[in-house]
Amino acid sequence: MQFLAFIIAYPFLLLISILPFRIFYWISDLIFLVVYYIIGYRKETVKNNLKIALPHLTDAERLVIEKKFYHHFCDLFMEMVKTMTISPEEIQQRFKITNPELLKEFEEKNRSIMVLASHYASWEWLIAINLKSSYQGVAVYKRIANRYFDNLIKKIRSEFKTELVSTEKTIPLMANNQRKGILSLYGLISDQSPKTKQIAHWESFMGIETPVHIGPELLSKKYNLNVVFAKVTKVKRGYYEATLIPITDEPKSLPNYEIIHRYIKEVEKQIYEVPEYYFWTHKRWKHQPE
Repeated sequence: MQFLAFIIAYPFLLLISILPFRIFYWISDLIFLVVYYIIGYRKETVKNNLKIALPHLTDAERLVIEKKFYHHFCDLFMEMVKTMTISPEEIQQRFKITNPELLKEFEEKNRSIMVLASHYASWEWLIAINLKSSYQGVAVYKRIANRYFDNLIKKIRSEFKTELVSTEKTIPLMANNQRKGILSLYGLISDQSPKTKQIAHWESFMGIETPVHIGPELLSKKYNLNVVFAKVTKVKRGYYEATLIPITDEPKSLPNYEIIHRYIKEVEKQIYEVPEYYFWTHKRWKHQPE
């Protein structure tokens, strides 16, 4: 069944990915009408999240953000498909790193880098960062259930100097790279809610006590990684920029959970500035402290 689903969907996705961007976004506008007005995909979750995170806004103001989010959400899905055929040259034109010199500074210290990002604007095209670095690019991801699509995603990412590694294989890979002296740039997106049994720390996120993943904290200290936050902004439709904000170059010197605290505060600021580009379909605040 997995192979059947793949061979049915793949030609359709490939055809969409080669369309000119103008037609590409026309299709996205049509998808928005279906997703928002007909299907109403996770509409209650989005409304609830916006009400929880942005209580200072009126219902009318949150409704404007909601509709803008769904427009962006559809664009994001289409841009994920576009990654199948977009060239490294074009993705660098559409996703710029504003301060790539920071990567060079860290490279001179001869230590690997952890790049933390959030589900904001375009995290998929953040792979363009690896084209600006001489390091081995590694993106930690959750394995796709359909192994044919999983292999396809790995193949696509490899064209942008990025190796995908599932969460359960992250530590062995980091240990191997450190042992062999392979300098790497590790990309992690850590703003989702951890599973209940994995909750070990809470942070105030958007004014709400929220469980957070502590993996970046533990890994950066264990392997003495430089840590930066990739603040992604949407310049206009189909164009993004990422500014690298240093979190620490001495992770072992910081108190426990300070790295994850600084990360969460950066994500917060990002959302407050332009909230419609955050991924509001996640049930981010489903856990409550006892």
